[in-house]
Parts: sequence; C-alpha cells; structure tokens
Amino acid sequence: MSPADSAAASSTSGGLTAVEAARIAVDTLLAAGVRQVVVSPGSRSAPMAYALAEAEATGRVELLVRIDERTAGFTALGLALSAGAPAAVLTTSGTAVGNLLPAVMEANHAAVPLVVISADRPEELRGTGANQTTVQLDLFGEHVRFAVDVPAGSDPQRAVDTALSAATGAFEDAPPGPVQLNLAFRDPLVPAVGDGLPAAAGRGLYRAARRPLALDFPAASTALPERRTVVLAGHDAGPVAEAFARAHGLPLLAEPSSNARFGPNAVGPYRLLIDHFGADSAHPIERVVLFGRPTLSRPVSALLERADVPSALYQPVPVAWYEPGRRTELPLESLADLAVFAGRGAAAWLDAWLLAGAAAQHAVDLILAASPAPTGPSVGAEVWKHAREQLVLGSSNGIRDVDLAGAPPAEPQATMFANRGLAGIDGTTSTATGIALGGGQETTVLMGDVTFLHDAGGLLLGAGEAEPLLRIVVLNDAGGAIFGLLEHGAVAAAGRYGNAVERLFATPQRVDLAALAAAYGVVHRRVGTTAELAEALSGPLEGRSIIEVRTDRHRLGELHRAIRAAVATAVEGLPQT
Repeated sequence: MSPADSAAASSTSGGLTAVEAARIAVDTLLAAGVRQVVVSPGSRSAPMAYALAEAEATGRVELLVRIDERTAGFTALGLALSAGAPAAVLTTSGTAVGNLLPAVMEANHAAVPLVVISADRPEELRGTGANQTTVQLDLFGEHVRFAVDVPAGSDPQRAVDTALSAATGAFEDAPPGPVQLNLAFRDPLVPAVGDGLPAAAGRGLYRAARRPLALDFPAASTALPERRTVVLAGHDAGPVAEAFARAHGLPLLAEPSSNARFGPNAVGPYRLLIDHFGADSAHPIERVVLFGRPTLSRPVSALLERADVPSALYQPVPVAWYEPGRRTELPLESLADLAVFAGRGAAAWLDAWLLAGAAAQHAVDLILAASPAPTGPSVGAEVWKHAREQLVLGSSNGIRDVDLAGAPPAEPQATMFANRGLAGIDGTTSTATGIALGGGQETTVLMGDVTFLHDAGGLLLGAGEAEPLLRIVVLNDAGGAIFGLLEHGAVAAAGRYGNAVERLFATPQRVDLAALAAAYGVVHRRVGTTAELAEALSGPLEGRSIIEVRTDRHRLGELHRAIRAAVATAVEGLPQT
C-alpha cells in the first residue's frame, strides 16, 4: 500500500498512525528539495527514522547519523552550505532539541535553509511530567523563519510545505533561514507488522560539486564621474564584487570568505592600508561600496562608520544579518544604481592602491619568512596558498590570519566557507564535515586549538558512516590567542590582574592531539616548519587527517606590531595618485 493510500485508509479510522504521518512528512520534504538528513537516534523520532530509512533504500535521500545533536545540527548546516539546498536534522524530544540552538542561531544570521525536525509527545502527555517532555514549539524564538506544531495523527503535508517555503526564502521580504517542524507522534512508534524496507531501486543522489566562480562585466561607462571609491567585499559577497570592482577600475578589499578575494584589483593586506588613504591623506577615500557582510577588522568598521564617507550596500535580495534601518549604508538593489553611486576609478587611483598593496604584501612576506618557526599569519598564508576545491576557515584568529597574509590569486582557487553568521567557534569541525560530504570534494579547514577542542566530538563517525575527504589544520598555540591582540593583551601586560587574563580568556590547555586523533581513528601529523606544512597540504588526501602546527602565542602581539611597522615603512612616501 502506498503512503497516500495508507493515509486515506487511516483517515477514516481516527487519524494517521505515527509511521503513516512520518511517511507523508518525508515524501513532502523530498518533493521540496531536501536530499540530505542528519539523524540523531531517539525513540520518539523513530517514525521519521523508519520513513527516512525507506526513502534511503530507494536512493531518494542520503542519511547521516550522529549521536550528538549539536554535532548533527552543525553537520546539517554544512550540508546546506555546500549543496546550496535545504538540509534537515532530526532529533527526539527533550534536551535533544535544545542542543540544536547554536546551529539554528548561525543558520538564522547566515540565511542557511536548515530544517529542524523535532519529534514530540502527543498533546495528552504534555504538562504531565511525562519523560523527556517539555515545551518545544517556538523553542528557537525569532531565530527561525517558521515554526509549527503538528498534532499526533494529523496530516503534516501542509505544514511541511509551508516550512520549506519559508526555509528557502519563498516568502516575500524574508531571506532563507532555519525552520522548525515539531511533529508529535503517538504510540505505536514502529512500522506495522509485515512492513519492511523496499527493494533497492538502484537510484542514487546526483551531487554537483561547486566550482569557484568568476564573473565578467563590461567596462563601466565613461559617462560616470571619476571617484576615489573602494569596493569592500565582506562574507558571502560572491564573485559579483570582484567583477564590479574590475569593471569600474576600483580597488577591491575582500575578506577571505567573500569568495571575491582574487583578480587584478584585489589588495591583500588592505586593512593595514586604510589609514594610508584616510581622511588626513592627500587623496582620501571618497566613497565605499559594500558587498556582503564585513566581520573581520576594526579598520573596516571604522571606515564604514565615518560620516564623511558615503557608503552603499548592494542588496538585491533580503538579507538576514542586519535589521532594516540599523545600518548607515544606502541599500541599493540594482548594479546600475550602484554604478551611479560608485562612479569609476581613475587609473592613478587604482594604481596607487595596487602599488601600496604590493609593497605591503612584500613587507608582510619578509616578516613572516624571517620567523624561524611557524606563526598564525604564516600558517594562514600557506593554507590559503594551497587551497583547492573547498576551504573552511574557523572563527577567531584563523580567518584573520588569512585576511592579513593571504595573497589574492589571479583567479579563484577554491570555494570558501566560514561560519560568520555569529562567528562562533562551536561546531567548526562538524560544519566542515558537512561541507565536505555535501560538496563531495576535498576540503581543508583551518582552526585554532580551542576551536578544535570545542568540537572534538565532531570527529566521531559511527561505524559504516560516510567519511569525508577532510584535512583539518590545527594551529596549536596551547590556548586562545586572539584575546592577546585585543584590549585584554594590555591588561595582561600591565600585570594588575595577575594571571586572570591567561586563565579566564586564553584558557591554556595541554591536550595530546595525536592521542585524541588516534582515539577517533583519524590520521595525525605534526609539522614544525612552513615547508613541512606546505608538503602536507600538497599531499593526497584519503579520508580524514589532522595536521597539527605548534606555535607560540605569547609573542603574537610583538609579531603583529612588527608587521604593522614594516608595512607603514614600505608604503611611506608611495604616490597615492
């Protein structure tokens, strides 16, 4: 009997059974484009698990199993990021649902179509003290685009359809984002006697790997006025930012996760050059055009906050990372309007930036080459240089090291990912695993030791689960280094709070990463030089591996001061026009 026939028969006898309702939910999810579901085990969610197993047997969906719901949530997030399509995560009731909150929050601010399927007790058990029963509907509050409670025995099709429309941004003036389907199931939670997995149909899921993309626009009209405009490409700006900068003859200041940090107009250490073209210079920046979300540096934030420098944001579709009216940039929906705002750059304006960028990049390279041991920026530069297929950058110092030292290539070398919605360190390994599996490509992820240890459970794959082609580069400086580069570094240097900064912010650790990797069956290699790192990054990848790079964070502030001084000297006296 088909799910539809079964549902019709049950509707005449007091409602759908749990498994019948689950089959309808699965059919509707798959019809709406869901092709990958991460499942965490549980009893109340069993009807969905059985229905998904039936769909997987016929090649209609791919299932991944994770015992930790937080890991499951971030894995599904990674799947959705790499596939560019909605991915779902299934949990049982109770605390299991709450563990998804970090991934849901990230998906909200990054506009990722993450579908939460939370199983629940039926109405008669709620509020009675029944085991693993709590208020699950609206648990995620404003972080989901849509949340619905589907009573036990009812047809979930309409609710699932609406949820998927909301997740994929089909609602007017709403960006894509996470949704919650809270499905109540009443006993029995298992298939009927005589049911079983269908015969394998030989169908498989087609996975189209993403390729790094470059666009080409015609040159800007000579009728546009010449202006000293810069193009800022923040997270998820896309190659449109590079194409716009090139067509208009404007310098491109692109963050690593913008997928626009390439091409002839891209400036590498741009954040160290903004003051060189500041308000007190002979030829200051006049306007700013922003693509995507800027998240990495205070010089960029300061530039965007300047009242004397008009700025515009290219926003052709609704975005999730800010509330309307809360930013100062002028939102523009069309490239034509953006062109009028930006104007075109004089050749001397672009040349001045490119000359300064080349001098600054050379100065950075010399400082890093002089260090006898690897440093955060040198590791970031090496990982960026060897990036291919897919690269994931962890939050904190890792992505900033790449932003500082990663030289822009002539053409895009890899598709870049980063959790910049809320820029948390949680779930990074799990997200990268989902990205690797969702894209079906070799994937490298760079992160610090604290970020790695925060998601150590993300290394756990059950027996028989698909193994990604994933290279995990861990910059191990035995604690959190980023706080030493912030105001807390000065507090620590003053000594007025003893070791409080080291203990409470740096959180020093002595974990044996090789032993941890062995426990999870992951290949581990420790490298001591950038040459060894380059060799490890260039080698073939089979399954998962960890490359550990030991560094000393206590001299990181000194290194950054040396870099800033070297860049300042290198660009001093350079022509600006």
